[in-house]
Amino acid sequence: MALINFKCFRALTSSVQACRQLLAGGKVIYRFGPGTGLLCHYGPSALQTACSVTSALAMVCRNYHLELGNPSISITGTVNLHRETGNQFKSNSKQIEEQELLEKINNCHSCKDIFSFVNSQEGLMDTRVAAVLQRLCEVQAEDGKPKHSQDLAEDTVFQSLCFYLEQESPNLSDAGLVNSLNSLIKLRVDPWSTLVVRLILESQERVSKGQLALRDLCVLAEGLLDLKGPDCIMLEEIMDQVQSTSLADWEPDEMAMVYRILQLGVGKRGKYQGLLNKMNHLTVSQVSRFSPKLTSTVLNALVVLDQTQAIPLVIKLCRYSIRHIPSFTDNEIIHVLEAFIHFGHHDLFFTEALERHVAKHAFTMHPKVVSRVMQYCSRKRILSKTIFNAVAESFIYNADRFTTTEIAEQIIPFGKLNYLPPRTSSLFRKLERVLGTRYAQFQPHVLLNLLHSCTLVERYPLNFLAKVFSPYFLQQLQAAKPGLTKSVQTQLTQLFLTVAVECPSYKGPNLLPKYRVKSFLMAGHSLESSVDIHFYNQVKAGLVDLLGARIYFASHVLTPYCYTIDIEIKLDEEGFVLPAVQHNEVRQRIALCIDDQRRFCINSHNLLGKEAIKRRHLKLVGYEVVQLAETCPATRRLAPAYCCPDSCLCGQRHALRS
Repeated sequence: MALINFKCFRALTSSVQACRQLLAGGKVIYRFGPGTGLLCHYGPSALQTACSVTSALAMVCRNYHLELGNPSISITGTVNLHRETGNQFKSNSKQIEEQELLEKINNCHSCKDIFSFVNSQEGLMDTRVAAVLQRLCEVQAEDGKPKHSQDLAEDTVFQSLCFYLEQESPNLSDAGLVNSLNSLIKLRVDPWSTLVVRLILESQERVSKGQLALRDLCVLAEGLLDLKGPDCIMLEEIMDQVQSTSLADWEPDEMAMVYRILQLGVGKRGKYQGLLNKMNHLTVSQVSRFSPKLTSTVLNALVVLDQTQAIPLVIKLCRYSIRHIPSFTDNEIIHVLEAFIHFGHHDLFFTEALERHVAKHAFTMHPKVVSRVMQYCSRKRILSKTIFNAVAESFIYNADRFTTTEIAEQIIPFGKLNYLPPRTSSLFRKLERVLGTRYAQFQPHVLLNLLHSCTLVERYPLNFLAKVFSPYFLQQLQAAKPGLTKSVQTQLTQLFLTVAVECPSYKGPNLLPKYRVKSFLMAGHSLESSVDIHFYNQVKAGLVDLLGARIYFASHVLTPYCYTIDIEIKLDEEGFVLPAVQHNEVRQRIALCIDDQRRFCINSHNLLGKEAIKRRHLKLVGYEVVQLAETCPATRRLAPAYCCPDSCLCGQRHALRS
């Protein structure tokens, strides 16, 4: 293990160019280009000069002097080897000092802070240098893309770090070597630079000798995956060594690291599924020892690798994630929620813990987290008034800083689950203002989904319907996805029907007939829920007994309004039941809605939005709607008949108002 001293590494000139010449022996090339990030290249002459400099450093704190073609320029520096400092600190105090040092590094929140901290240190071991580079990755990264690469390349401290790693590569510890290489790759240092090539060759040599521990193998594999992809030849050798170890001896963090490299590409297309099966089995017994980070990491890997056969592990991880909710970072809780969604899992205690967390942090949580929480509730049909009310309050005050996708993801569940929060008018007024000012920023499909969801809860976007039905918008929809899909056409048709039966004051353009569908009940594109066959058979048997014959009611009747009625009964003007095939003398039509629990929010009496709008429309076109609800297993009671207020997007009947 090597140690570098930065206080002695001082230029006797303020010229940045002189520092560049030092690091490259008079030749240094910085290349920058779109998508490449930082590219540092050390020329071959630098190696000869650097080697001569390194050989001169035989004693601790010996100054070296390098001529750069200008006798007035010299550099004084020191490189201390770890073996020379073994007696400087006691073992226990050294561990405490290193831990404090690591905490200080993690408390740096900018490159300037990091470099100032490095300058203030007498010396850093290679593992701490790796920690500095890792922290640079974290503060430089925004959405995974390095920023300000030129400033980083021109900083003399960063150049010193690179020079040190290049010259001391044979003396670096295993952890210092692989972590430094991984960080440099993330910082987009030129992969053909002498620095990176030397570190890779040194890593290859140590892999071939079999001297890297499991953790170091995983860190190296992650860097190589980022640099060369899953087809890198060295990855095969690394995975062979990983599989040669005893899985029973793996620590929880080691297990999570192997899951991660498999997730990043090594395990794609079913490769190493045998190893995954063993890991899935053994990890079940380790879950109780997982930290929040490890829990999130493993769940994310299981989602990416689509380990549907590892349901026992998924369920246990989901259960233990309940206790970690207050400790999860934003990214970690997103990964957990995505696992719940992907594997179709639902846990009442998890929802309750999520309610407490969202109610407390809704205003400070990242919008992506709030969006994922709402997506989880929407997919699982979980109507949590605590969550929805908190999200509505946050939206009213924070919507201006949300992306258009986040806006849609937070509002659409209100329509899908048919819920209006206490401050409904304020919520939809805010939505209307956002739509008015940022209309052009919305992707066509996102906008259509958003406006359609508003109509489900009787909020009619009349100010925007003319644009939606315009040929230009329809062309945009077609351009986004070649040809209008059935799901898009059903949404457009239901918007058109909503305007026709609920908004008689609308005078704008209508949807052209060629874009309309005949039925909302379609496989994969349905705006209606199919009837439960077992419940339907029970109701049918009862009606036969009640009416005396099967001819007095019809099943699965498609109306002219695109809706399919579960059972239709016709009455004459005196109230007598008519045969289903008779069309004359029909005075009243009764629509029986056979509602099983799939048509309601989970463990709730609240109808889903698509079922609520269907009943509204059937009533408005003349049907007498009768709801036959299946007994709720949780309450053993029938769900009550649906009733919804008569209002529009912000409480007005005919138009949106600011």
